Amino acid sequence: MSLSDNKVHDPLLQPLQIGHLTLKNRIMSTSHASGMDDGGMPAARYQRYHEEKAKGGLALTMFGGSSNVAPDSPSVFDQLRVDTDQVIPHLQAFSQRIHQHNTALMCQITHLGRRGDATNDFWLPTIAPSAIRETLHRSIPREMDIHDINRVIDSFGAAAKRCYEGGLDGIETLAGAHLIGQFLSPDTNHRTDKYGGSLENRLRFALQVYEKMRNCVGKNFLIGIRMSMHENRGGLPKEDALKIVEILQTEGAIDFLNCVFGRMDTELSLAEFNMPGMTQPLAPFLDQMQDVKRVAKVPVFHAARIVDIATARHAIKNNLLDMVAMTRAHIADPQIVNKIARGEEHRIRPCFGASHCMHKKPSCIHNPASGRETQLPVAIPKSSGPVKSICVIGGGPAGLEAARVAAERGHHVTLYEAASRLGGQLLLATKATWRRDIISVVDWRVAELEHLGVTVHLNHYIEYNDIPAMKADVILLATGGLPKTDNVNGEAHVVSTWDILNGDVSIAENVLLWDGTGRHEGVSCAQFLASKGAKVIYTTIDDRPAAELGYAERPVYRKQLYKDGTAIFPDLMLLKVEPIGNKLRAIFRNDLTDETVELEADQVVVEQGTSPLDTLYAELRAASSNDGVTDIDALLKCKPQPNINGTNKNEANALAGFELHRIGDAVSSRSLHAALLDAYRVAVAL
Repeated sequence: MSLSDNKVHDPLLQPLQIGHLTLKNRIMSTSHASGMDDGGMPAARYQRYHEEKAKGGLALTMFGGSSNVAPDSPSVFDQLRVDTDQVIPHLQAFSQRIHQHNTALMCQITHLGRRGDATNDFWLPTIAPSAIRETLHRSIPREMDIHDINRVIDSFGAAAKRCYEGGLDGIETLAGAHLIGQFLSPDTNHRTDKYGGSLENRLRFALQVYEKMRNCVGKNFLIGIRMSMHENRGGLPKEDALKIVEILQTEGAIDFLNCVFGRMDTELSLAEFNMPGMTQPLAPFLDQMQDVKRVAKVPVFHAARIVDIATARHAIKNNLLDMVAMTRAHIADPQIVNKIARGEEHRIRPCFGASHCMHKKPSCIHNPASGRETQLPVAIPKSSGPVKSICVIGGGPAGLEAARVAAERGHHVTLYEAASRLGGQLLLATKATWRRDIISVVDWRVAELEHLGVTVHLNHYIEYNDIPAMKADVILLATGGLPKTDNVNGEAHVVSTWDILNGDVSIAENVLLWDGTGRHEGVSCAQFLASKGAKVIYTTIDDRPAAELGYAERPVYRKQLYKDGTAIFPDLMLLKVEPIGNKLRAIFRNDLTDETVELEADQVVVEQGTSPLDTLYAELRAASSNDGVTDIDALLKCKPQPNINGTNKNEANALAGFELHRIGDAVSSRSLHAALLDAYRVAVAL
């Protein structure tokens, strides 16, 4: 099929008319808090992040996840402020930037209500329909009186007008757990006046907000609502949500409907319902959109782990949606639409739901450039200098990324991996219960290396004497690390999480695992042990399991630990492991009380990250032109590394003074994203 045929026949590439606005295709990105504001304003950094999506071809990018309309709606997760005229020039520049790519731009505006924090921003008390505390953000609001209601309605109108004057194409309000949604839900609205009780009364506040906004912006400006179509655990029921949609349409309040599901007032609800991640199936609520479409007379948007093109195309082709929102997928790859149009769907960098973008906003776990658009090139440019011979040693994530980026630069790249398969530590991670989809990080890069013509040698352990024959201009060492257990008193009696996941040791009946990092490795291994029938004791130096992870991951792990019957002991520093009869005794210090704690098990597993496997690096430094030093200033500016003339003259003739750098865990034990960022920054300047 030719490119023109693809555009004509692909349901995803068909235009959509909403009121006065024509959207050029059916793919969008929804509003989310990106953490890139400058004092609550969407300045250049914020705009560039969204512009990359516009360059990538999508029809609509929405921004400003939960932009505040009033001072008593505080910024608790790095929101924008649309309660001041200072935002208007920023919006005008933003609109011009996005519209030049024939992409529409809309903002989400809101009042957080009880979801706020009375100790943030202006330290004003939070307000809500009723004085009911939210678990997640922890404030106890005061009940709104009629003056508060009228004031907030006016604030929504003023904020909408600022967005209109800023040249945007439209706005949406966020219901759900925010103030409008708090009025809608019988769980959070216990009022007995005209704003509480019946569905019509609970909807009154929303209708007044929409009437005010429409009066402030006129007809040629789109207004929609993002709301949950079914809140679990006693929130807004599905039947009420559908009735609300019908009334909003009848009253002419909305031009479009943006649907989500679940509550937003606990970490678990966010992780499993509202913003589902790796533990949930793909597109978990798409089938339920049929019920929405039966009552909706306005265009319907939806976002919830729709990450693959086949599912997106199915949703549009079968009229389940009018616009398919691929928000996290665009953080992984902002070029999605262009790749579809070019017939390159197979080259789209996949989003697999790691939720890293929710924890370290808005960076993708395997797209280092996302969120760094003013620092790193999103589209890798060809090198303007000579073509170099690049040798990458190590085929884990960092090595794969370095090889990919260097090849995109136009260099001749060869990769050597000691094992029989590419992937490094991620091959272990895939064995740890629900994290199996993380293999996408490896699979996509392997396919890209094949596409780019990179030469890959497996089962090839590189030693010092192998280097001269390579005639490399640059050597990138991505040799990774090995599990760290050497500082344990009684090391001979412990095994590592690698030993367990690799199957190198048999799993005992009663297993104690000590987690010294709070990352995925320890807690996921504990769940793996339980899945194999072991009775597990999970101990950690931290105050809770998975302490280093984000809010989308911590509750998922805790929930499974509870279901597995795992005993949890926080705040313990491992001091010693010793045999006692046919068992092992682990001796700890409680880090809060200094008391000694002793626990017994058949097997002790230790997770402390990795120690760099850097022997080859130490051997090669003296022969390198830069003494193996990576200049930080050049690295951060994406500039070529300076030659510090560190070449040992006795070695120069044999090894030709190559440039040498370490990346990933060969430097220090860090996260997957850090390893990929290392590789990207070094390789993109070669």
